[in-house]
Amino acid sequence: MTRSPSDSPATELAPSPAEPLRLQVLTALALHRLATASQLRQMLRPDNSRQLLSRVLNKLRSTGFVDLTPLPGRDRSRTHVWYLTPEGARLTRDLPLLRGRPPYPITSNTAASLKTPHTLTVLRAHLPFATDARRLGHEHGPWDWTPEVAHPIGEGERLVADAVMHYTLIDSEHRLKLRAFVEVDRTTMSSERLAVKLIEYARLFRYEAQPIGRRNPASTGGAAWLRWYPVFPRVLFVLTGSSRARLKNRISDLQAMAAQHPLVAVLAREIPLGAAILEDVEQSGPAGAVWVPLAGGAPRPWANL
Repeated sequence: MTRSPSDSPATELAPSPAEPLRLQVLTALALHRLATASQLRQMLRPDNSRQLLSRVLNKLRSTGFVDLTPLPGRDRSRTHVWYLTPEGARLTRDLPLLRGRPPYPITSNTAASLKTPHTLTVLRAHLPFATDARRLGHEHGPWDWTPEVAHPIGEGERLVADAVMHYTLIDSEHRLKLRAFVEVDRTTMSSERLAVKLIEYARLFRYEAQPIGRRNPASTGGAAWLRWYPVFPRVLFVLTGSSRARLKNRISDLQAMAAQHPLVAVLAREIPLGAAILEDVEQSGPAGAVWVPLAGGAPRPWANL
């Protein structure tokens, strides 16, 4: 007989110093929205067997906290996408890592399938950074990549970054904290619409929030982004979903926007901007010379833009 979610005490899944895998799975699905079992294993237990993760996922499904749907276009008997149920979202909403982020329950397989392609590609872009960090001894894990982060840019409008990344480079003497806005392009929009995202980032860079109670329109409270970041994050575009020639053309269009639009040109002089093809990032790692600087120059590692 299957127990209802209410039969499983929340304390069983509460954080502990050991961070049990079942808690990490729930947290990962709450943060990243959707994931395949393979992606969860790469994020959480890259050195363990797939059977370990499968047991945890099946247990969480039996208690009603997660569910799955076939991955579109694949062998339906082999590859599935996992997501939180409303009960799973309720259980995770008070975890310290997720405070301030709205719950994201998915109510049906249809709803999950509609969100699958873009969400999984954004997560796919994260995994090479996590692999590089483990290999190089840097700090970047599944909780250092936050999807769908919104910021005001004035006139009642918002910029929603596909992800915000935190990454710490470590050598024998120094720790360098880097941050990046990440935009993932699956070639589902026109090249011009993609390039317009640079204008939105330029607007965020210059946007100053009006302090409450100030009557003088000329008096501002400083750059709004300083509420969240000590320095403005670099902007990375990750492209996939088409031929290499077409993707290179889209990168050229991003470079043209950085050179020709006055607001974006200011941003490009102050902030590192780069673009790379996802398959190159996966093959060479983000630390490879695969990132094209949008302000011009030879391809280089993302940290050296």
